[in-house]
Amino acid sequence: MGKKVKAKHVSGLKPKNKCCRKKTRCFKCPVVIMRMKKCEAAGVCGKDLKKALKVARAR
Repeated sequence: MGKKVKAKHVSGLKPKNKCCRKKTRCFKCPVVIMRMKKCEAAGVCGKDLKKALKVARAR
């Protein structure tokens, strides 16, 4: 398995070209990165950011 990605670093990742559209999206999926950027802009941080990452990947 690879390294664990921290929730606060996800919005800074370079997204893949195309969305994988799997049930659990990967961290580099453009949709996940967009959702995390929205959360950070709204002022979400800490444990709430971890929860937001889980929700962003689950949809």
